[in-house]
Amino acid sequence: KAVVSTQSTGKELESGTRVTVRMSPESESTVKHYKGVAVSPDTPRTELGTYWGYRVRLAESFSSVFTECPYKDGYDLTIGTSDKGDLVEETVFRHFRHVVVFLGGLQGLEPVIEADETLQEADPRTLFDYYLNTCPNQGSRTIRTEEALLITLASLRQPIALNGMRD
Repeated sequence: KAVVSTQSTGKELESGTRVTVRMSPESESTVKHYKGVAVSPDTPRTELGTYWGYRVRLAESFSSVFTECPYKDGYDLTIGTSDKGDLVEETVFRHFRHVVVFLGGLQGLEPVIEADETLQEADPRTLFDYYLNTCPNQGSRTIRTEEALLITLASLRQPIALNGMRD
C-alpha cells in the first residue's frame, strides 16, 4: 500500500492518474506502508540526471506543435520519421537542448503536413532538421505507431545521449 501526499501540488488525484513520487527515506524501512510526495515528472531528470520517459502531447495541427511549444526558445532540433528518410547510422547529429520527434500515421507524415493550411511547404524533408528512416528494411508496408515509437526511440537513443545538452 502507498500513501502519496499531494500537498506540494494542491491537487486531488483521480484513481489511475500517473504521478511521479519522491519516496520518503523512512519508507525504505517500513514494509507495510510506503510514503512519498507527488513531484513534477521533471524531478528525476533535473535532480538526478535520470531518464524518466518521453512526453506526448496532442496538437491541433502540425504547425501548432511549434507555436504551442512548452519551451521558451522552442525546439532546436526537429526529427521527422519516414521510410523515405535517411539512415540514422549515416546521420551526423548536432547538439541541441530540446528535440521533437514526429511519427507519421498509415500514410506517413505527408497527409498531416498537407492538412495544415498555414504551411506553404508540403515536402517533409524541408520541414525537419533531420528526416530519418528509423526502421530500414522493415519488411512490411506500415508499422503500427506503438511499434514505430519504440523502434524510433531505441534508434535515436545514442545520438540523443551524445548530443543532447543537459539543463
